[in-house]
Amino acid sequence: MGKIDKPDDTLIVEKETFEEEDIQHLVEQYDVESRYRRLVGPQGTIVSLWLVAMSCFHMYTAGIGLLPTSIHRAVHLTFAIVAVFLLYPAKMTLSRKTIPWYDWILALFAGIGTAYIALFFNVIAERGAHVQPHEIWLGIMTILLVLEAGRRVVGNVLPCLSVLFLLYCFFGRYMPDMFMHRGYSIARIIQHMYLTQEGIFGVALGVSSTFVFMFILFGAFLSKSGGARFFNELSLAVAGHSPGGPAKVAIVASGMLGTINGSSVANVATTGAFTIPLMKKVGYKPEFAGAVEACASTGGQFMPPIMGAGAFIMSEFLGISYLRIAAAAIIPAILYYSALFIAVHIRAKDKKLEGLPRESLPRIKEVMAKDGHLLIPLAVIIFMLLRKYTPLAAAFWGIISVLGVAQIRQHTRMGFRSLFEAMEEGARGALGVALACALVGFVVGTSSLTALGLTISNNIIEIAGGRLLLTLILAMVACLVLGMGLPTTANYIVTSTMIAPALIKMSVLPLAAHLFVFYFGIMADLTPPVCLAAFTGAGIAGGNPSQTGFNATRIAMVAYLIPYTFIYSPMILLENPAIVPLTILVVSAFTGVIGLAAALQGWMFIRLNSMIRLIFLCSSISAFLPGTAFKVGATMLMGILFIILKKWSSREAELELQEG
Repeated sequence: MGKIDKPDDTLIVEKETFEEEDIQHLVEQYDVESRYRRLVGPQGTIVSLWLVAMSCFHMYTAGIGLLPTSIHRAVHLTFAIVAVFLLYPAKMTLSRKTIPWYDWILALFAGIGTAYIALFFNVIAERGAHVQPHEIWLGIMTILLVLEAGRRVVGNVLPCLSVLFLLYCFFGRYMPDMFMHRGYSIARIIQHMYLTQEGIFGVALGVSSTFVFMFILFGAFLSKSGGARFFNELSLAVAGHSPGGPAKVAIVASGMLGTINGSSVANVATTGAFTIPLMKKVGYKPEFAGAVEACASTGGQFMPPIMGAGAFIMSEFLGISYLRIAAAAIIPAILYYSALFIAVHIRAKDKKLEGLPRESLPRIKEVMAKDGHLLIPLAVIIFMLLRKYTPLAAAFWGIISVLGVAQIRQHTRMGFRSLFEAMEEGARGALGVALACALVGFVVGTSSLTALGLTISNNIIEIAGGRLLLTLILAMVACLVLGMGLPTTANYIVTSTMIAPALIKMSVLPLAAHLFVFYFGIMADLTPPVCLAAFTGAGIAGGNPSQTGFNATRIAMVAYLIPYTFIYSPMILLENPAIVPLTILVVSAFTGVIGLAAALQGWMFIRLNSMIRLIFLCSSISAFLPGTAFKVGATMLMGILFIILKKWSSREAELELQEG
């Protein structure tokens, strides 16, 4: 087993081959959700049955019909919060092999607090959610237990943020003038946060209890049938032999897995344990290898068709179809992954890094013949979404199709044990999202109770002096700060509640505004100083975490430009597309991606001097600016440079041959 520790900001890995324990230890450093108890015996059986029951409940309601909204959300949270107290210790240092007596009690009281809403929903509704004396104490208990459960499963950042928002509700009259409100009593706060659909049991938890849970469960079923292995082997077959092949394998595999997996850190650990040692083997430095894997894994969250989980919440917030959001994300996602491909290709050509030997790689035909049937469930989901079925129905039938197609081949067949494990892992994987959505309910509830979102939006616009570009820059910085350490779903809900209204108030298209904050919230996983995905990649690669973070920022630099295109050129989101303008937009953006990679990597056919790199940098930025003249001019200039540099490289090659 390789040993991992962290002296002086550098993670050292003593072996290239990682065992499951190594990866688990590494992930736990940056992903709180992975720090659950490994239970055996009667306690393990009870928790496993509880998680399987949670999956059965969601499968049943997805296939037969959902319960009334508040009841369904309350049952979902009851399953989740009880499981959290039974699975997650109060501290990392405590034993993970048994459940202490006090966690059983906390699980019981937490279940009572959330189940109360499900059991007495009709009574609460009939009196208009007017709070009763016993409900004040019940609400206080439930809020405190939600905060504690959230701390255990998603870390300290989001619970602390939730506490600040709750305090703001109460102490509003003492705030500075720009944030002042009249303040609310404890009874009024309890009523709003606990008894209505504006707080804990709000829209965010509603999405978690439907679309998100089912797609996490779909990912668990697909993984258990061999989907992760298939993605890795297919990526090797497609890109393993090309220059710098393992880096391209990482991009393909992580993109395919990341669109299903909503966690950047978990995705880095899953595919990085396989791809990063291969990248180092062909000559990539540890900091670059870890950065490539981090960028590829993070980008999966805005890669259609599934886009992690944030897109489902966006669909609910905006009241538009999920298919429309997925369609809007297609071109930006292609540009992002093109930028990654070009960056690693340029690095490979510059450093003369070869791919893996063809004879050691699987062939595409062989991989497809062995596991190609595992693509059918993804095709089923895409087909159903295109046919205007709900994402919930698409996920349900996607799971059913996994069960069906897995039986085609012996090595992918799922028996009762595999089925049980998939349902258990799916439910466990949804716990973090459920509690994050419940916690974010305090943020959303505070915004609706005090109009804080509108207040922050007005202040952002006022600070920017009403100038759109400055407003966008402030919004970008705010999203990167708010997204630090938060799960994707939570950081999107926070940023869309606090920041997006400012952009919409500046007459920005709502879809463009929400995608803007969505992208930059996700990019917090790659942006120093708190870049958890990059830190995880550094741990596997044995590289310096800070340098890995800066490398990731440089490789994914195009992701800091693309969101501005959403605002100034919404046609890139397929908003009222016209063939000629859209073609100019896409071609200029793609050329800008190449030019930016050349400027940042310092190579394009030959090593580039500072002047040419500066020209590429300015031209690539100009290619993303609004206005056809900028785009066409920048594209033409970079095209001319490409031709000139290609001729220079050919001339140098001829001279080398003559001298040889």
